[in-house]
Amino acid sequence: MAPGTACMDSFSSRVARHVKSGQYAMALELFQQMQQEGITPDRCSFVHVLNACAGLQALEEGRHIHTQIRESGYESDVYVGSGLVDMYARCGSIDDAWSVFSRLATRDVVSWNAVILGYSNCQQGEKALELFRQMQLEGLEPNLVTFIGVLSAWAIDKGRHVHKQIIQSGYELDVCVGSCLVDMYAKCGCIEDASRLFNRMTTRNVVAWNSMILGYVKCGQGQRALEVYRKMPHGVLEPNPVTYAGLLNACSSSGALEEGKRIHTQIVQSGIDSDVYMSNALIDLYAKCGSIEDAWTVFQRMSTHNVVAWNAMISGYVKCGQGQRAIELSRQMQLEGVEPDHVTFVGLLNACASIAALKEGKHVHDQIIESGCESDVFVANNLVHMYAKCGSIEDAQSVFDKMPTHNVISWNALLGGYAITGRGKEALQQFEQMRQEGVAVDSVTFIALLTACSRAGLVNEGFCYFEIMGSVHGISATPEHYACMVDLLSRAGHLGEAENLVKTMSSEPNSPVWKALLAACRVHGNEETGKQVAKRAVELDSTKAGSYVLLSNIYAAAGKWDLSRSIQRQRLSRGVRKEPGRSWIEVNGKVHSFLVDDLNHPQRAQIRAELRRLFPLMKEAGYIPDTKFVLHNVPEEEKVMRLCHHSERLAMAYGFISTPPGTILRVFKNLRVCGDCHTATKFMSKIVGRTIIVRDAKRFHHFENGLCSCNDYW
Repeated sequence: MAPGTACMDSFSSRVARHVKSGQYAMALELFQQMQQEGITPDRCSFVHVLNACAGLQALEEGRHIHTQIRESGYESDVYVGSGLVDMYARCGSIDDAWSVFSRLATRDVVSWNAVILGYSNCQQGEKALELFRQMQLEGLEPNLVTFIGVLSAWAIDKGRHVHKQIIQSGYELDVCVGSCLVDMYAKCGCIEDASRLFNRMTTRNVVAWNSMILGYVKCGQGQRALEVYRKMPHGVLEPNPVTYAGLLNACSSSGALEEGKRIHTQIVQSGIDSDVYMSNALIDLYAKCGSIEDAWTVFQRMSTHNVVAWNAMISGYVKCGQGQRAIELSRQMQLEGVEPDHVTFVGLLNACASIAALKEGKHVHDQIIESGCESDVFVANNLVHMYAKCGSIEDAQSVFDKMPTHNVISWNALLGGYAITGRGKEALQQFEQMRQEGVAVDSVTFIALLTACSRAGLVNEGFCYFEIMGSVHGISATPEHYACMVDLLSRAGHLGEAENLVKTMSSEPNSPVWKALLAACRVHGNEETGKQVAKRAVELDSTKAGSYVLLSNIYAAAGKWDLSRSIQRQRLSRGVRKEPGRSWIEVNGKVHSFLVDDLNHPQRAQIRAELRRLFPLMKEAGYIPDTKFVLHNVPEEEKVMRLCHHSERLAMAYGFISTPPGTILRVFKNLRVCGDCHTATKFMSKIVGRTIIVRDAKRFHHFENGLCSCNDYW
C-alpha cells in the first residue's frame, strides 16, 4: 500500500470514529487537517464528513464539501450521492436533497430512505408517500429504516396501509418500528389502536411509553396518561425530558396539581429542572392549575426567560383573575428585550378583557398592528372579543369588518358583544349575515343568540331560535341553552313557563339552570319556589356561594331576617366564601378597584365628599332611595348610607373627580348592579352631564341624560 493511501485510510477511519461517537466538530476539523496536509479524500471520507455536517446542521460547510465532491468526480457515486441527499435533508434543505437525488444514475435503498425521510421531516407527507410508492415500483423493498422514517408522515388511512406492509415484511415486532407505529396511531387520534399495538409489544422502549403518554394527553385523557406512566418499569427504563413534558401536560389538562408537584420533585432529582423547555412546562402546569405563586417561583429561578415562559406567566395571571398583574408583567418582558408574539398578544387581550381596560387594550391593538399580527385570525378574534367585553361594540365591529375571513369563533365573539350590550335585534341581524356567508354555526352561537334575546326581551324570537337549533342545525340543547331560556322567560315575567321548561328538560338540570330560575325567584319575590329551587342548586354544587346568597336575599327582601341569617350561617358552616361586590374604573391607564364602603383608596375623602355633594341634587331631581336593596336589618338612615357607598358609586365618584368634564366613564362590577344603583346612576348621568357605561355580571348599561340603554329591562 502506498504511503499516501495509508495516511488517507488513517484519517478516514479517525473521521469515521469521531462521527460514530457524535463528535461531529472534531470530525470536521480532522477532515480539514487532512486536506491541509495534501491528502485527497476518498468516497468514504466524503460520506463520513457529510454525516458530520448533518449532525452539526452545518449547511454551508456541507455545500462547500459538495463542491469538492463534484470536482473529485464522486457526485454520481451512489454511496456518496446518498450521503449528499442525507446531509441536505437533515439540514432542512429538501430542494437541494431532491436535486442531488434526481441526478443519481443509480439509487439504492439508502438514498431512497434519505429523501423519503427528508420530505417526512419537512411535513411533506404526500411527497414522501409518492416516493415510497415509486421506490417499490422500481423494485426496491423498504427496510426497517424506511418504515421508521415514514410512519410519522402518514394520515391514518395511509398509515394503516403501511402497517399492513410492515406486518408482511415481518418488522411489526421490532421495538423501533413498533414504537413508531404506536406513535403514528396516537398522533392521528386513534388512541385505542395505539393501545392495542402497545399491549402486543413484547419489548417497549421509552419512545413507545412516551407515545402512549402523549397520545392520551392529545386526546384529552390526562388521567389515562398518568396511569400509563405508573405502569412504566422504572429502573429498567428511565423517563426522559419528553416523558416529563407529557406528564406535566397531563397534569395541567386534568387539574392534577398534587400529582404535578410529585413529578416536579422527580424532575429536580433527575437534574433537568434547569432545562428551559422543562421550566416552561412547569410554569404552564402551575398556572393552569391555579397555583400562580408556584409558577412565579419556577419563573424566578430560571436564568433566562424566553417568550414562551413570559406567555405562560401572563396567561396564568389572567386565568387567576389578576389581569392587571398580567399587563404589568408584559411591560417588564419588553423592558428585558423580549419581543411579544401572537400568543403574548392574545394573553394581553384576555387580560384587558378581564378587567375591561379599554385604553390598555387599544395600546395592545397598536402593538399588534406594528408587529403585523393583525391579519392573524386567532389574534383578530381576540381583538373582537376584547372590544366586546370592554363595551366598545363599534370597535369590535370595525376589527371584524377588516378581517379578510371570518370563522365561527369570529362570529361568536361579535354576537356575544351585541348580546352583552343589550342590542338584541342587531345580534339577530348579524346572525342572518353569518348564515348568508355559509359559516357553520355551533353550540356557542346559540348561547350568544339566546342571551341576546333574553337581554332585549325578545321572547318569541328566542323560542324560534331554540327550536331551529335542533330541527335545522342539528345541535342538541345543553343545560347552558336551557339556562338561557329560563333567563329569557323569567325576565319577561313568565316564571311559571320557566319552571315548566326546566321540568321538561331531556337531561337532568345542572346548577346554572337552577341558579337562573333562583335568580328569577329573587326578582319576583317568589319565596316558596325559591326555597325548593335553592335546595336543588345547593345539592348539585354546595361549594358555590351563589345559591345561598340568592335564597338569603329572598328572605331578607321579605323582611324574614332570621331565615336570611340562618341561610348565611349554613353557608359559613360549610366553608363557602361569598365573593364580595367589587367595582373598578380605568383612569389614565391605571385600574382603580373599590369594595362596598371602601376606606382604602388614597382619595377616599374626596370620593365621599363628591357623593355627599351629589346626593341632595339627586333627591331634588326626584331620586328616592330604594332601601329594600339593603339586605341587612339596620335602621333606615343607615340603609340609605350603605346604598350611597356601594362599590359602583365609589368608582363613579372617583371618575367624576379624576377626569375632565364630559369624559365618558366606564365602570365595571363583578356582580349584578342593584336596582337602586341603576336608578341612582340615571340621575347622576343627567346631573353631571356625563355618559356612564356600566358593565355588571350580566350586561352593559349605557347611561346618558337620565336614561339607560336597557330601558329598565334587565
